[in-house]
Amino acid sequence: MHTVLLTLLIIVSIGLIVVVLLQSGKSAGLSGAISGGAEQLFGKQKARGMELVLHRITIVLAVLFFILALAIVKF
Repeated sequence: MHTVLLTLLIIVSIGLIVVVLLQSGKSAGLSGAISGGAEQLFGKQKARGMELVLHRITIVLAVLFFILALAIVKF
């Protein structure tokens, strides 16, 4: 059981790293460097398309990571 949980934790960890690295930064490019703070404060842009999918996958993998880490500690 411990080996299965550890293997799943490693797979989820690698997946989480890949998904986080695939996401673009909030202030990509020169325009983000100049107006990054104001855009974050006043601009309410919703994530669309691939950004939304990557955001949701990141949340799911993070929750799985914490659950598996706690399960490994229990066993």
